[in-house]
Formats: sequence, C-alpha cells, structure tokens
Amino acid sequence: MVEIRRYLHQHPELSFKEVNTAKYIANFYKDLGIEVRENVGGNGVVARIKGAKPGSTVALRADFDALPIQEENEVPYKSLVPGVMHACGHDGHTATLLVLAKVLNELKDDLSGEYVMIHQHAEEYAPGGAISMIKDGCLDGVDVIFGTHLWSPVPYGEITYRKGPIMAAADRFEITIQGFGGHGAQPHKTKDAIVIASQLVLNLQQIVSRRVNPIDSAVVSVGSFVSNNAFNVIADSAKIIGTVRTFNEEVRDFIEKEIEKVIKGTCFASDCTYEYLYDRGYPAVVNHDKETDFLVASAKLVKDIHSIQEAEPEMGGEDFAYYLQHVKGTFFFTGAKPEATETPYPHHHPRFDINEKSLLVAAKTLGSAALNYQQTEDSKEESEEFAAK
Repeated sequence: MVEIRRYLHQHPELSFKEVNTAKYIANFYKDLGIEVRENVGGNGVVARIKGAKPGSTVALRADFDALPIQEENEVPYKSLVPGVMHACGHDGHTATLLVLAKVLNELKDDLSGEYVMIHQHAEEYAPGGAISMIKDGCLDGVDVIFGTHLWSPVPYGEITYRKGPIMAAADRFEITIQGFGGHGAQPHKTKDAIVIASQLVLNLQQIVSRRVNPIDSAVVSVGSFVSNNAFNVIADSAKIIGTVRTFNEEVRDFIEKEIEKVIKGTCFASDCTYEYLYDRGYPAVVNHDKETDFLVASAKLVKDIHSIQEAEPEMGGEDFAYYLQHVKGTFFFTGAKPEATETPYPHHHPRFDINEKSLLVAAKTLGSAALNYQQTEDSKEESEEFAAK
C-alpha cells in the first residue's frame, strides 16, 4: 500500500484530468484478472469482485484526484509535477482500496456476495465525479456503501464516525458591485465600489449571527475581494467571492435568498447595481443510522484500532453525499496524524502528509465492514424502498 501510495503521490493529476491515474488503477485490476470497467462517468474506474456464494452487494469508494498546490515537503516521494500535489490523502485512499481488492479477490472462493470497488475521479472540484459515475451505473445493484477519509487531525489508530450529517453542503457565491469610478480627489462625484463592497462584507456577517437559528450550524465566509486600480482612482467595480456551508437544506435555501436581500439593501443605500451568482456545490454528507452502527461494530473487530469516537460535524464538503442519497451507507474518518508531531499541517496545505500506517487501518476497517455486512430480508426491503424514493 505504501509503495502504491508513494507512486501516486509522485504522479498527481488534477480533477477531471486524471487520465494516467485511471489507467494505473484499471491496469492493477486487469493484472489480477478482476472485472473492471473504465471511463465510468468520465475518468472513473469500477471493479467488481464476485464471491462464490450468494449474498449482498457492498460498494467501497476511494477518490484519486489531486490539488493545484506546489508541494513543500522534502520527502523521497515528493510530487514530480510542478504545482500539483496530493494534499488531501486521495493517494492513500486509492492505495487502500486497491490492496483491499487484491485481498478480497484472493478470498473470493470463500466469500459471499459481491464487492464493488468505486474509484472516483474529481472529488475536489464541483460538480465532482460522483454524480456522473452514479448516472453511469456505478451503484447498480448495490445494497450498501462505505467510505473513509484519511484524516490528519485525528491520531493514528482512531476511527471517528457520526450518525446523520457529518460533512456540510459546500456552496460558492460571487458578487460584483458596479459603482461609478472617478478621481481619488473627487469622491463626491463617484460611487465608490470598494467602500460599498466593504460595507457588504460586514453586512453579510449578520446573516448567520442574527438571521439563522443558533441551533442550526452555518458559515458565510468571504474568501476573495478584488478591485484593481491605480492609487489615485476610486473603484468602478469590485468583486467578492465566498462560500456558504450548511447541514440543513432549509437553512441552505434561506441563506441563498438572504445574501441577495443584503446585497439589494446595501446597493440601494448606495445607489449602485450588482450581479449575484450562487453556485450550489455538494450537498451535506448524511450518514444512515443502521449502517453507521454496523460500521462501528465492525471497527471494534479491528485490533489496530484503539479508539472509536463520535465525530464533531465537519464544515468541509464531500461528494460522497450523492452516493448516500441513492443507497444506504456511512462515511467515516480514519486517523492519519503523522508521527512525532503535535500540530499536523491541515488538509490542502503544501506541507500536508499522513501517517502511512493509517492505510492498513483504513483497509482493515473497510474490509471488516464489507465482509461482515449481512443483508436480511427486512433491510433489503428498506434498501429497495430507499432507492425507489
């Protein structure tokens, strides 16, 4: 697993451009004689391992795209691609699933059911790869799905889980304020877009603090404020770009509308115009109760795990959410905190890294869940009803 992870780490590819990575994954399965389907919904790869006995169909998912970040780690497996690195652990996810698949294939004559290995492209960049892979049939016949994320803030040997929402819906907004520029010495003849946009940034902060029920978690953050002008020119326009994170769909709808109300009010007071774009990203990742309980019970069988903790909800986004809208399942975190560090570099940081021992923990936990999952008649009916909805 470490060898595969390090090879992928040295050869990262950006979302929707993972051609060589997809070939590497597909060739791994072909060399093992495992049924594999390429170009699923784009660059996705799906392998299926059938046990000798009848049983349920369990899907396991790993993503394999990288990020537009220049790696700053000085390690033997440092990225060889300028400006691109695996700064979120997707190389580890892929290595975990490939070797787990190899083991399951070796045991297939003694196994029941079918195991679907979903290797997903483009998790990092909306609309993501999950939607297109689902449309292309990656979940056909699947009864349950499990997925994990190697998580550097969590210590090695620890699994964290949560019933219900575990990761947030991740949306993006873009606002352009159109004022009326002019000379810096004659502000009374202008409509200063920078001043108006600055006021708007402050006004937006009232949405969560004063308009959303404190019981409902939400975030409205401005990440970019751009208005390029000479030092003595009052800005004609300014652009603000930000993100909204929510767990509740009603709150999500409310904030989208409230942002425009705040924009309208701010612009009306300053007699200027605006453009507003709201782009919905991934929905919240909402785990199913029974499947989460089952995952926890399966994790207790893995002796490498010394702690299983309920997780706090994360405001980060994940398109694993789409799988859970179609079949029952759960998504959890596998502790991957690097050794000899109290404060690991966060995900998406140029010096991000993981404890490679966590790959084995992730593989054993996913494997334990897959092998121990039993499809009763009642749960089968529930799965069919859920899929029908």
